[in-house]
Amino acid sequence: MNEYKPAIAPLRVLIIDDEANIRTMLTLCLEADGHSVVACGTIESALDEIARRIFDLVFLDVRLGMDNGLDFLPALLAESPWAKVIVITAFASIETAVEAMRRGATDYLPKPFEASQVQMVTQKVAQARQLERKVEVLQAALGALEPDVDLPTNSPVMLEALETARQVAATRTPVIIRGELGTGKDRLARAIHAWSNRADGPFAAVSCQQSVDALEAELFGIASANLPVGADRPGRAAFCDGGTLYLDEIGQTPQRTQARILRLAQDQEYERIDEVRGRPVDIRIVASTSVDLQEAVQRGVFRADLLLALDVVQIEIPSLRSRPEDIPMLADRYLAFFGNQHHRPVASFSADAMYALSKYTWPGNVRELRNVVERAVLLCHGGTIGVNCLPPNLLNSSAAYSVGDLVELGTIERMHIEKVVASTRSLRRAASILGIDSGTLCRRMKRYSTQDDQPAA
Repeated sequence: MNEYKPAIAPLRVLIIDDEANIRTMLTLCLEADGHSVVACGTIESALDEIARRIFDLVFLDVRLGMDNGLDFLPALLAESPWAKVIVITAFASIETAVEAMRRGATDYLPKPFEASQVQMVTQKVAQARQLERKVEVLQAALGALEPDVDLPTNSPVMLEALETARQVAATRTPVIIRGELGTGKDRLARAIHAWSNRADGPFAAVSCQQSVDALEAELFGIASANLPVGADRPGRAAFCDGGTLYLDEIGQTPQRTQARILRLAQDQEYERIDEVRGRPVDIRIVASTSVDLQEAVQRGVFRADLLLALDVVQIEIPSLRSRPEDIPMLADRYLAFFGNQHHRPVASFSADAMYALSKYTWPGNVRELRNVVERAVLLCHGGTIGVNCLPPNLLNSSAAYSVGDLVELGTIERMHIEKVVASTRSLRRAASILGIDSGTLCRRMKRYSTQDDQPAA
């Protein structure tokens, strides 16, 4: 018979059994398949271990001296809600199995058992845990179908930033992503995780722009002793064990919390709220900021030692106005995405609309462009988005075409006519200024409207 080889990633396993020979047999069997094992003889020592680290699988003996192992299931699951518990006992019965499942056990293993039975139940748990991790990753990346998930760019500056991100992704080095609001710092953080060897692990984003209590509860969790049964709050640090924790706008972190993040970054350890015992964790931290952290240190609002701990690699995302070559491409991608999402047959931008988009300064960066295009798709009644579908503030701040620009003559004519009409009180007055009669002006305005509403070929 071929030797059994696990096809699943190794698990972190806790064995709770008062018989030394059972602990030894299980440990040897599981470690032979590459799993990491901790074995305990009492429930007290097991709770001590589970309070310090995260386990994927727990083998729990029903008879632990004078204690009933099933009575400790709620406490075990409260401390480690992701763990799968396999109940093992020499007193096999349907009633015991049903009661174990009712209290939260995953499976049941009667004594005496063979190594092949242990391997089989362990592989089932490993497969289930792997599927759960994939679901966690997918849930954390619900935006994966978004049009800018792959950070498209033609800009040399942006390409350089992406290349730096790819180079450091494979390490566990902390990264700080700098950039204005709306530039896509969160997208780059997700990309770094996806390019890393932690891609199959969890990713979580936490906004640091919260109150101290709310931020620390979300990051580190709350001690289960202070919560009602079933109201587990493990925190994002526990969730991200083996993965990546993204701290958004870390420059806004309350100063008390900065000390706890420093310990997490330096020592890979944290405590839940109202706990004094540290919990080890394996986390890669990626942080972002739209403020100058060095200046924040000088002003005394950001810890210098935290900046030193995180500032190993800095990646600057350029503003959208500094990479105008990306605007037409991004606008077209958003157009295709929102046209499909809202079931609107919009195929293109008019030359005037695209020119207005290209000349706008985009203080809100890529996020603002995205919102503008979605609005235009919703307002457009034909196949082409014209300037009439763009926000007034965008048109007012966008430079008009000038004589000599490399555009069609009709575009210059239209821009001139529309500007004159907008600046006068009546079409009659506008026609007089333009040197044409009112009927000709009306026909041309109607033609422009028809062009905007006409589907692209």
